Amino acid sequence: MKSKNIPASIKSKSIKDAKNEINTILSKLENKDTNFEASIEDYKRLIQLNEHVDNMFKSRMKEINRMKEHKKTK
Repeated sequence: MKSKNIPASIKSKSIKDAKNEINTILSKLENKDTNFEASIEDYKRLIQLNEHVDNMFKSRMKEINRMKEHKKTK
């Protein structure tokens, strides 16, 4: 999933907020009384949240690597 497919409501979340929503969705999906149709939508959102968190970690990793390289050149 490309980051452009992630809704703004997810892109604006911090890692902590995304993690909290992921945990909430996982709890709902683990409930055996959950509506199947709602589960599909929750699962799709879970995938988007996961992709958002992954993108944020990749971005931070690039930033850290740039800082390390900059520090080496000094």
